[in-house]
Amino acid sequence: MAATPELTRYADGITAIDTGYVRPRFDASHLVVDGNQAAFVDTGTSHSVPGLLAALDALGVAPEQVDWVLVTHVHLDHAGGAGELMRHLPRARLAVHPRGARHLVDPAKLIAGSIAVYGEARYHALYGEIVPVPEARVHVVADAERITLGGRTLELVHTPGHALHHYCIADLDHRRLFTGDTFGLSYRDFDVDGRAFILPTTTPVHFDPEALVASVDRLLAYRPKAIYLTHYGEITEVERLGRELKQRVAAFVRLARDLQHATDRGARMREEMFRMLCGWLDEHGYRGDAAARRELLDGDVELNVQGLEHWLDRAA
Repeated sequence: MAATPELTRYADGITAIDTGYVRPRFDASHLVVDGNQAAFVDTGTSHSVPGLLAALDALGVAPEQVDWVLVTHVHLDHAGGAGELMRHLPRARLAVHPRGARHLVDPAKLIAGSIAVYGEARYHALYGEIVPVPEARVHVVADAERITLGGRTLELVHTPGHALHHYCIADLDHRRLFTGDTFGLSYRDFDVDGRAFILPTTTPVHFDPEALVASVDRLLAYRPKAIYLTHYGEITEVERLGRELKQRVAAFVRLARDLQHATDRGARMREEMFRMLCGWLDEHGYRGDAAARRELLDGDVELNVQGLEHWLDRAA
């Protein structure tokens, strides 16, 4: 990660920090500052930590002012850097879903599972060393629990669907949400005339479409003015995007069911999902060519197909 990361400053003390994971403007940590207190929402990987500390310095925030590290779930692009970051934040507590806490205290299973997927060399290139978090510094998040940060109240709400160990953060005073992966992905590369494009992320192994749609509805009930995604940054037009996100979850499910008995199921699903996404991008007004679309979408197509296949196999 660059020593001085890309920062995008929003209203109400919120800043997106590019974590340097995979490509520019792909993975964000959000820093929330209120008075003399601050919190990180998601951390990127261990490689991201120098940039997060540089962002504190650039924004005039001392490490001692960070009270919370809020990891929406324990997938490594969101929480892989949590242990290393906590080493540099002497007063911070790490807030994590009860289903994820043990994996950050003892990350051996996270590490082994990631090496099995990526191989040793690729795993270290992507994630570095995953540092355990001392159990005494871990705060297990209850559903709808409220915490304070400076003068604002944050409500932490369990949101299964993408992962069983996922929660989101509602800034009740400013009507802003931090949603990890529950409210999908919206890359700034796809913005057209200030309008965002949204797509779901299913990923293995916990995808549950009914739970995901219920979680999206729960988030929409806060009537947020803006939502902050780990992938990537601020989105507004929340009602439109929420409606499209739920429609696209349903479309993914139809695609999976239509092809569930195909002998070449995975390949067919990848092909059809890419075509479906391109159709939605065309409707959105995106003019990028096939190469640009492949570069930006192929990784998500692969993960989404894996998530849908796991879901089909569990239901069989």
